[in-house]
Amino acid sequence: MIDFDKIQEELKKELTRKRYTHTLGVAYTAAALSMKHGCDIEMAQAAGLLHDCAKCYSDTKLLEKANKYGLNISEIERRNPYLLHGKVGACVAGKKYKIEEKEILSAISCHTTGKPNMNVLEKIIFLADYIEPNRKMIPRLSAIRKMAFDNLDYAVYMVLDSTLSYLDQTNGKEIDTVTVEAYEYYKNIFEK
Repeated sequence: MIDFDKIQEELKKELTRKRYTHTLGVAYTAAALSMKHGCDIEMAQAAGLLHDCAKCYSDTKLLEKANKYGLNISEIERRNPYLLHGKVGACVAGKKYKIEEKEILSAISCHTTGKPNMNVLEKIIFLADYIEPNRKMIPRLSAIRKMAFDNLDYAVYMVLDSTLSYLDQTNGKEIDTVTVEAYEYYKNIFEK
């Protein structure tokens, strides 16, 4: 049984106020999406609450934790350690918050980059992080929010497309190869 009250109390101490508000929004949105798409609500809420549990770690701490947990670190992640917060967060969720469900840990791990062939919970957390109510308005957000309740795969494709377009327009932002692989995977679904 997941102790949501205890997790929330701890996260409130660990995260900035803005990050905590975002976290509650992701948990709420994940629960709503899970009801619509037939996913376990408790697992979606837990993954939503814990998806950014390592987000406030410094780059140095993220690299230290990744090494401590024996995570494979790509060169892009080594140069951009903030990309590790999902993978490190999954380890923290397991060790500190005693989450044992592999599905929850996997959804936390890939919520930033996405990945090819995500399961329903992974898609829900990936989308909830992007569309939660506290997000500032970005291009196509309204359409993506609507699509998330109609077609998870197409909503994931829209987010990946928007993310890659944004990163392509910003100088100095490296693109994680997993995000590109995820984009290609979902693009191929809709080009057939």
